[in-house]
Amino acid sequence: MTRSVLITGCSSGIGECAAHHLQARGFRVIASARREQDVTRLQQQGLAAVRLDLADEASIEEGVAQALALTGGELYGLFNNGAYGQPGAVEDLPTRALRQQFETNLFGTHHLIRQVLPVMLQAGSGRIIQNSSVLGLVAMAYRGAYNASKFALEGYTDTLRLELHGTGVQVSLIEPGPIETRFRANAREAFLRHIDPEQSRHRQGYRQTLARLQKPGPSSRYSLPAEACMPPLLHALDSRRPKTRYPVTRATLMMAWLRRLLSDRALDRLLLKAGG
Repeated sequence: MTRSVLITGCSSGIGECAAHHLQARGFRVIASARREQDVTRLQQQGLAAVRLDLADEASIEEGVAQALALTGGELYGLFNNGAYGQPGAVEDLPTRALRQQFETNLFGTHHLIRQVLPVMLQAGSGRIIQNSSVLGLVAMAYRGAYNASKFALEGYTDTLRLELHGTGVQVSLIEPGPIETRFRANAREAFLRHIDPEQSRHRQGYRQTLARLQKPGPSSRYSLPAEACMPPLLHALDSRRPKTRYPVTRATLMMAWLRRLLSDRALDRLLLKAGG
């Protein structure tokens, strides 16, 4: 039987790459995006696609219903990829901006899992794969909202894995470092929507942040294309014993080791140098 996988955040980047990659490997892919024009474009590319906005519970429920209608009520995999980054110093973040960050990056993911988990539990098998980040392992200045949401996702996912032990539903985290996607462009839009850089004591740092977000090309010498996330994703879906965590890029591997080896103060000094 063809295995069905629902993917969130397929308008670009890792999600769009994953949709085409998995479909080419025989999965029945249901791609999702929050904007109708992106859903239409994905359908024109030959993908089954539904509208699903992680910041809207009604949209999540409708998207899942449409996805299950396309698969005959079966769902083997869920790749929770949809997310965005809200830059800004913690002191400058309006509470509504932090709430919106969590609405998409955590609460929407939780609501979606609650919709699909009964289907997987009834089948006695399934895979839930969460797209986290190196910033779910270490914190960086001006990334507080995103850090908080990804740290929360890591803890949430570890708990979910424990609670699903013995059910046949396996849970994994993918932890990318810098990946060449539209992430920086979307982060810039979020920054300008909520932060007034000239009224902040961080305005010099914000100039550097905007320069980084507007810089064309890879964000770092460690940046990799979205395709770098595909081998871990396939392993998490196909392996009889998937890993709990899949670090992607040298940056994630380095930070995971440094977090274990260095004191908090030493790690702070390193991250302050790397930030901006």
